[in-house]
Amino acid sequence: MRNRLPKDKYPKTYYVAKDRLETSGSGWWCSGFYPGTMLYLDEAVKSPVLEGEIDRILQDLKREQYNKTTHDLGFMMFCSFGNANRLHPKPEYAEILMNSAKSLASRFDEKVGCIKSWDSSDDGYLVIIDNMMNLELLFWASEYSGDKKYYDIAVKHANTTLKNHFRADHSSYHVVNYNSKTGEVKRKRTAQGYADESAWARGQAWGLYGYTVMYRATKDKKYLDQAVAIAEFILNHPNLPKDKVPYWDFNAPNIPDALRDSSAGSVMASALLELKNYVDSAASKKYFAAAKTIITTLTSKEYIAEEGTNGGFLLKHGVGHIPEKSEIDVPLTYGDYYLVEAMLRYKKQIK
Repeated sequence: MRNRLPKDKYPKTYYVAKDRLETSGSGWWCSGFYPGTMLYLDEAVKSPVLEGEIDRILQDLKREQYNKTTHDLGFMMFCSFGNANRLHPKPEYAEILMNSAKSLASRFDEKVGCIKSWDSSDDGYLVIIDNMMNLELLFWASEYSGDKKYYDIAVKHANTTLKNHFRADHSSYHVVNYNSKTGEVKRKRTAQGYADESAWARGQAWGLYGYTVMYRATKDKKYLDQAVAIAEFILNHPNLPKDKVPYWDFNAPNIPDALRDSSAGSVMASALLELKNYVDSAASKKYFAAAKTIITTLTSKEYIAEEGTNGGFLLKHGVGHIPEKSEIDVPLTYGDYYLVEAMLRYKKQIK
């Protein structure tokens, strides 16, 4: 992948039939996953080949610390510079992370109680469940700087999302549109899933992971209760296959012939391997077993690409955005990232 990647470009996906590697610039929401995956791999195996490429791509990516047009700075900067700073602490990394947190916090609105996800041309204020994944950057910034502002923004966003994003069965909508002037909910929908009232698989995974992080950062039991409720929704769902890699939407109309989403599975596995540490022994065993099953499935020949066949990506069978006919049954850079993270977590827990 490194050898095929144009300068200043980041891997996005790969199309086998055309042998075409699709790339993005540093401003794409997935830009942090390529260096993040390499940092995890380097943590596991220590490779000079990886280290040189990590340094190169981070030098390019650092410009995004000042990007105030996106809510995805957690994905972009914490998965990359957060891991870099964790493994090899440097004042430069910490400064980049603080600037990134400031940029992310600039998108918070007190009246709505959320960080804005997508900009809107009218009085709408769009917030997606994915945004729960960006709050970890704010917790880091609060702890590093001693400024509680970042902590408070993360908590307010999580509380507003908890109130408005979830249904009675603990499944999640993808998008909530608030009135920017009043903070009232205008509409709830599911843009990347099958239907507004369906449970888009990766959205459920983002929520599971996000509220697990919320409990880690705050020790507030309501977040643990929410993470457990989401986990139970996922694992007890009649449409979850025995191998635990979900269909792209739990309510997809053509199950069992619907496409699976390996990226949703990898996020779920990683989240469950953290959540198991916060629950009683019976639940812990259940979540560990489910994560092990997902990882076993995703590292089988069905999902792991043979060397040289997948544009350098690890995982096959990811689903990006079926309604938009985009990135369907392809590798996805975040699928790789969360799979490697899950494998590292698993390895540490079986020692």
